[in-house]
Amino acid sequence: MGLEIRQAEQADRDAVAALLDEAFQEDPVSSWVFPDPAHRRAVHGKFLGVFVDVALEEGRIDYAADGSAAALWLRIPAGEPEGEDEVPARMRAAADPDNERCELVGRLTGEVHPTAEEHEYLLMIAVRPGRQGEGLGTELMRPVLERCDREGLPAYLEASSERSMRLYERLGWEFTGTAVRLPDGPLMWPMWRKPQAMA
Repeated sequence: MGLEIRQAEQADRDAVAALLDEAFQEDPVSSWVFPDPAHRRAVHGKFLGVFVDVALEEGRIDYAADGSAAALWLRIPAGEPEGEDEVPARMRAAADPDNERCELVGRLTGEVHPTAEEHEYLLMIAVRPGRQGEGLGTELMRPVLERCDREGLPAYLEASSERSMRLYERLGWEFTGTAVRLPDGPLMWPMWRKPQAMA
């Protein structure tokens, strides 16, 4: 396919946030956090924009040159993190301060995040709705996964739908066995990918 990928910069921040907003409007987790569709359209981009800010500050964003897809990655060191994770509270404050679900989803996923080994964390991956199903997500992830395999580094993510979980399984991720259950809401599937033997 030959997807042209570059690393996003601060100037791309709003475009990446808009892509995430568009790609996840109908996602089960986003629909749980913001049940009212009109309200979701109004605040969802601010909510996901915090992920973009964190990735720009602390990780990397691999961005399709044509703006069709983006993958947000963080390198997570081994060991328990120091102090409380501020990101869930930042997301709530930025998007919808009166909505505790904005913060709860991050707290619940944080509780099950592995700490034993250094790993690459796929925080989010988004493909523009009209381009989904073309293999762009796989193409976008491939360079990082190949680097993980070369370096002997595992990778981690949380799948927010069974459809996406099946895609990740084809790329070597395995369900950890403990789903995150959002109260009165959907499941999220934590997935771990061991480094694969290089062909």
